[in-house]
Amino acid sequence: MPNNRFPYAAILTVTMALAALVGCQADGSSPSSREGYFTWVDDKGRVQHSRIIRESEPESEQPSRDKARSEQSASADDSEFNLENYPDGNELERRGYVRPGEPQPYFTWQDAEGNIRTSYYQPDTRSEVEKGRIRPPVKLTPASIYHRSASSAPVTKREGGDPDAFAILGIDDAGDGFLKRWAGNCCEDFGRGDVEVWRSDREFGVTLDDSSPVHDFMTGRSPYRLIRLPAGSEKRDFILRLRSFAKDGLFVPSIAFLDTNMKPVRIVTDLVAEYVPETWHRHGYLEAFIPVFPGHGERWMVIFTRDEDLQGQTVVEDKRGPRAIHHSLRGELGLAEIRER
Repeated sequence: MPNNRFPYAAILTVTMALAALVGCQADGSSPSSREGYFTWVDDKGRVQHSRIIRESEPESEQPSRDKARSEQSASADDSEFNLENYPDGNELERRGYVRPGEPQPYFTWQDAEGNIRTSYYQPDTRSEVEKGRIRPPVKLTPASIYHRSASSAPVTKREGGDPDAFAILGIDDAGDGFLKRWAGNCCEDFGRGDVEVWRSDREFGVTLDDSSPVHDFMTGRSPYRLIRLPAGSEKRDFILRLRSFAKDGLFVPSIAFLDTNMKPVRIVTDLVAEYVPETWHRHGYLEAFIPVFPGHGERWMVIFTRDEDLQGQTVVEDKRGPRAIHHSLRGELGLAEIRER
């Protein structure tokens, strides 16, 4: 009888060796414990294993990340910030407040096949104004402002003072300030028949032409328009948007604010207005933003121009190149009330 026990023993030995080898590789290892997998439970209570698919980073970003990590390792050796390693706030803001060496912010999402993906993103550090969600704050137009002093006490001139030095420094003698000199011939005799009433609900126009009243101001003879402001109890302070349209010349405005007795309270002149070029449906214009204070005694507004403004011109540059617009005694103005939100 042939002896067949050896083949069976050999097969049994090989089988046990393979089982031991597989057991060693699988011992203590599950899909959830391997790198790149996660474990989750479906709606039927079954444990599922899914592979994480990560978005590959662009090759162009890899050198910058390596540089950031090296910067972090270099700064980690310093125990405190100094001039050499102090972080640049503007640069940190540009990076979305992600410090060198820190991981980029990311979010996870699930695609249509049920795979969980990870995507990195750059934080948006723009302001609400830059995003267009809110209007930018109004910037007041630079100008020369002369207002009534809050103190009525006379200023005593120092003996031995050089009058030329006072003039150069812009220091006027007591009772001889610009506002008082300007008020010497304005504006108590103004007639109140042709008066424009202020409108808060919309922009309204004011025209200065041959039919407008004319007055000899201290700054020269000029047509003017008188506008009645709301009473302080009815209206709070606001910002005036003044536009002077360039049509057969340009009217350069100055503004005087008067009290209930038609006496000057404040004069705004030398406006550094911005010129907005013309378009196919409107003329170009000078635009200025001026604060108005009805709650502080301003009841009337006088719009006029000066002799020195009439002698100048405004140089603008458009698609045809630079050109000069002469200043005129006539003009069309647009007035609107702007409120800060």
